[in-house]
Amino acid sequence: MTLLQICEWLETTRIGEFVTQSPYGFAIVVAIHLLGLGLSVGTVIWFDLRLLGKVLTAAPVSEVYRRLAPVMVTGFVMMFGSGVVIFIAYASAAYNNPYFRVKLLMIALAGVNAVLFHTYTQKHLAGWDTWSHPPAAARAAGAISIASWIVVVLAGRMMSYTMF
Repeated sequence: MTLLQICEWLETTRIGEFVTQSPYGFAIVVAIHLLGLGLSVGTVIWFDLRLLGKVLTAAPVSEVYRRLAPVMVTGFVMMFGSGVVIFIAYASAAYNNPYFRVKLLMIALAGVNAVLFHTYTQKHLAGWDTWSHPPAAARAAGAISIASWIVVVLAGRMMSYTMF
């Protein structure tokens, strides 16, 4: 079975048909996706701006993260789950769409960046937690994150204009 055949099969599942056949399925799932996007990416960018030393400079980085993390995670779960459902419904169209590939690549880059930040850069947080401008590695992680998520959002919007 080829990847395209798997995509075609996904569209025939109950989830795929719910989104494409029911009167409100698509609207509900997209609304959840956009709400998750706003919660997740919006709070991630606030944290990244703190890493860049542009906002909330009086607050320790760890405190900003601790307060934003639950919203980031909740939003990401909503965004990821609803994104999977949208993909299932329109898998063949996504498979052939170059913006979908760009979106996945940039999500992967954002994920690798986050893992590297939490694994290596954040290890030394105690030494720079209260600095208004964190060290270069933390600032780079923030800049890469912001750029990645901007491209993810733009690619997602371009998908909706080119898939149908």
